[in-house]
Amino acid sequence: MAAKKIKTIVKLNLPAGEASPAPPVGTALGQHGIAIMEFVKSYNEKTADQKGNIVPVVLTIYEDRSFDFITKLAPVAELIKKELKIEKGSGIPNKQPVGTMTQDQLRKIAETKLGDLNTKNIDQAMKVVAGTARSMGVKVSS
Repeated sequence: MAAKKIKTIVKLNLPAGEASPAPPVGTALGQHGIAIMEFVKSYNEKTADQKGNIVPVVLTIYEDRSFDFITKLAPVAELIKKELKIEKGSGIPNKQPVGTMTQDQLRKIAETKLGDLNTKNIDQAMKVVAGTARSMGVKVSS
């Protein structure tokens, strides 16, 4: 049997276990003619244990209107906000810090996200997380 022909790949960041056919899901998927409710149902089942997190999904849509998807780990910015219990990053990161992160917190987030990063080295992963933290206005204590 020949492999299915890929029509497109769609990437979305959705709330775990709580996706609905409303935008952005309906808007992104409706134009490709796939069964939106079928995707929403299977996504919510797969991510139900991660409720409260934003879980990125990479959706591969085939020409016969079938689809596959894989979920990723929560974005680094979401992990930082959750760890520091802040609602959002700073609008002016260099002038208005919104929090401070310890090296232990930095390592914890880096270890959580390691599977999705393009490195297997924990020190490099910590630098990636620290860079995201700085751009959000979070100071990293040394």
